[in-house]
Amino acid sequence: MPDKKYDLTVAVTYYEPYVSGLTHTARGIAEGMANRGWRVAVVAAQHDPELPLRDTVGGVDIYRSPVLTRVSRAVVAPHYPLLASQLARHSALLHLNLPMPEAGLLMPLTRPVPVVSRLHTDPYLPPSRLSRMYVRATDVASRAAIRCSAAVVASSHDQARASRFWPVIRRRHFTPITPPCLDRRGGQPRYRETRALHVGFLGRIVEDKGIRYLVQAFQRIADPDARLLIAGNYHTVAGGSNLAAVQAEIERDSRVRILGELRGREVDDFYASIDVFTLPAVAGSFGIVLAEALMCGIPSVTTDLPGSRYPVTSTGFGRVVPPRDPQALAGAICELATMPRDWREQKARAARAQFSAAASLDAHEVLFTTLRGRATPRRDR
Repeated sequence: MPDKKYDLTVAVTYYEPYVSGLTHTARGIAEGMANRGWRVAVVAAQHDPELPLRDTVGGVDIYRSPVLTRVSRAVVAPHYPLLASQLARHSALLHLNLPMPEAGLLMPLTRPVPVVSRLHTDPYLPPSRLSRMYVRATDVASRAAIRCSAAVVASSHDQARASRFWPVIRRRHFTPITPPCLDRRGGQPRYRETRALHVGFLGRIVEDKGIRYLVQAFQRIADPDARLLIAGNYHTVAGGSNLAAVQAEIERDSRVRILGELRGREVDDFYASIDVFTLPAVAGSFGIVLAEALMCGIPSVTTDLPGSRYPVTSTGFGRVVPPRDPQALAGAICELATMPRDWREQKARAARAQFSAAASLDAHEVLFTTLRGRATPRRDR
């Protein structure tokens, strides 16, 4: 049971210390609002049994619900909807992070507290009978949550309009707000080995990131002094990592480095070590790592997917290529490696203005302040 009142409760399945774009966004909003004087709680699943059920980190009170079992990337935490609804009723506003299978059960329990739903991405899992059932169930829950929300947020119009939830979103109060991104400048190039081209990827090492296509693209670059740096978590990834498939693509290419998970200053050092950043996803949405690379002055290549392409298309600071196309990916990498320094610096300034944490939090605070204390609107039929 919550022991005090809150201005804002952030409902999310996975939370710190788990690393993903979704958890980065949820943490950035929660701690950012707490730093602005808001009383903030986070309700999450206890994805690691070593984590305490009750904690305070970064000025945010964290409540975790025990996990009974796991189904692919999903965790089954039976007490979660009840815990989240208790916190919501002790709060002026609930910020719900979708997709979330529990959302359909949670929403009826939160009334009359206003809900802001953020759609991070349409659910995606590698094809299987079980994954198709999970995605269908999650879609039903997400649609129900959106219908009952006072407002809906996505990272861009590009992402929202391409979502299969757009017919529901467009009937709500929709606001595009990019996630809070960090200025990662100032790192040391300690992962750099030569003066030749260094290409980087940072993110969870999973199938939907398209890393094996990046490896295939890099192998088209003949320079023996070039390097490909692949950084990201593969030990504790929800649903499992495809590290073995990536390693099979690498084979005997001694120029490729798998750095593992990076945190804090290690991430800054990673960006300081590369010339071109790549996010060759085959599914996904807004790439925080992509926006942060642009903010550091690193031109980037990503795939032509709604939401994923937005940081590059909105700034013109990189190239967009078709998914699963190593040849196009290699060509774009080589082209961007030759771009002049003054062009990079000009584009980086624009990226920092557009994607900064302060700009994101300003927009969230305006929306939250407008809705705080309002009753939940009538559900659309």
